[in-house]
Amino acid sequence: MGLCITMMMWITVHIIMKTVQMTIDERLLNAVDAAARKQGASRSEFTRRALQEALEALRIKELERRHRDGYRRKPVRKGEFDVWEREQAWGEE
Repeated sequence: MGLCITMMMWITVHIIMKTVQMTIDERLLNAVDAAARKQGASRSEFTRRALQEALEALRIKELERRHRDGYRRKPVRKGEFDVWEREQAWGEE
């Protein structure tokens, strides 16, 4: 048996946090605080995650828009993907 040595390199990433002030209505703030408590998160952590998820949703929405626009500009031609029919395994054989 050979000797396997695994080396691990630890990279320290420093994320600089900025403090921001924002205005939201009291009902929304109460809902955020309740949701954060339920998840065991701070208000800041909950808000950061919510903002990251919102940004990711916008990114996906933009990719989907570009995808639709591409097919509008260049629609699929009849028979364009027929060559792949044989490659599909439907489990009926």
